[in-house]
Amino acid sequence: QVQLVESGGGLVQPGGSLRLSCAASTNIFRVYVMGWYRQAPGKQRELVARITSGGSTNYADSVKGRFTISRDNAKNTVSLQMNSLKPEDTAVYYCNADHLFSTANYWGQGTQVTVSS
Repeated sequence: QVQLVESGGGLVQPGGSLRLSCAASTNIFRVYVMGWYRQAPGKQRELVARITSGGSTNYADSVKGRFTISRDNAKNTVSLQMNSLKPEDTAVYYCNADHLFSTANYWGQGTQVTVSS
């Protein structure tokens, strides 16, 4: 069983920045695509950004140019740098690990991000 623990959420004003981090319990990065998802109240969970073991990334259109996903394979961590935050970025953000060769898929417990003045 893989455990994912997120940190770094909080309250920030519009235009501000936050950095989310996700620590994995085991060395999973070579066979897992790591991602960040978010779920706002009353809405479905949506993909924010994903990164492969080789460093290839993809982003939701709504965050392109503002958010950056990165990973440190040696430390088993994945991060999400969020800049120019908007009120519509308010949501619970979840870390995800998706196995490349099986149906194994793991979620963190989520961290709240609130963008408000």
